[in-house]
Amino acid sequence: MAAFLLGAVLLIVQPQIVPSRPAINSKAETSSQSVQRELLKKTSQKNDFKENIHSNGSCRQLPQTIIIGVRKGGTRALLEMLSLHPDIAAAESEVHFFDWEDHYKNGLQWYINQMPFSYPHQITMEKTPAYFTSPKVPERVYNMNQSMTLLLILRDPSERVLSDYTQVFYNHMQKHKPYPSIEQFLIKDGELNVDYKAINRSLYYIHMQNWLKYFPLDRIHIVDGDKLIKDPFPEIEKVERFLKLSPQINASNFYFNKTKGFYCLRDSGRERCLHESKGRAHPQVDTRLLEKLHEYFHEPNKKFFELVGRTFDWHSSVAS
Repeated sequence: MAAFLLGAVLLIVQPQIVPSRPAINSKAETSSQSVQRELLKKTSQKNDFKENIHSNGSCRQLPQTIIIGVRKGGTRALLEMLSLHPDIAAAESEVHFFDWEDHYKNGLQWYINQMPFSYPHQITMEKTPAYFTSPKVPERVYNMNQSMTLLLILRDPSERVLSDYTQVFYNHMQKHKPYPSIEQFLIKDGELNVDYKAINRSLYYIHMQNWLKYFPLDRIHIVDGDKLIKDPFPEIEKVERFLKLSPQINASNFYFNKTKGFYCLRDSGRERCLHESKGRAHPQVDTRLLEKLHEYFHEPNKKFFELVGRTFDWHSSVAS
């Protein structure tokens, strides 16, 4: 009986793993197998896999696609737009399985429990923006499924820094807590404060190098977050093709809301917009400080373009 239960768990929990490339050496592969055994051990000890099977034939399963970031790049908008597709089943909340130790130590069964019920023909998906910049995450995702497909949505690094600050600022304001001006974070001893975490998160080439150690570029689709804001449909079409989905999302699914100043969604006659926390106005920043920010990102952006073989229309990409 015990052997039967364990076999059933493995069938439900563990996806077919096809190595995408020899991304790590044999010693690291042994470590990977050890990690998987430990995660599956935690799963089999729970014996609660029956809760993941629904009477209608759907079940909870490990995601086949993860939106790995970037923070304030448009991950929520991307997930909501992709959820229009009938073959996408998306987790509603950010899971933080691979980057939060308290979650990761719970094992794969805990991770599965965070997923929505889906049918065999559907792609299960989750998004956690912090994955992209967390050093441990690429290897952990690889250990779970070497053939995982990944979505990465990026914005102009300077704009992303301002959005990053804006989110934290409003979080403090809602709690009636004071928060320093953005200049106090961006300037240190009269120079640009390159130790500011928001700036580090925008150094895309550093974080991308870490992911490319484990996943080839053809498994990572980069969504242009700036274009997604201005004209979402073409970017969503590209994601559909990358995920090998039938083209189900149409231009008619998007409409521009003049009051909010961004695109909202229309699905089967029902209209919905992103939460009011999205699309907030950025703080006013001195022009000279913005120029310093653009100048700082010029070389890192150039390295990123070379790394992914693609350019983006970012302010610093045209700096001299």
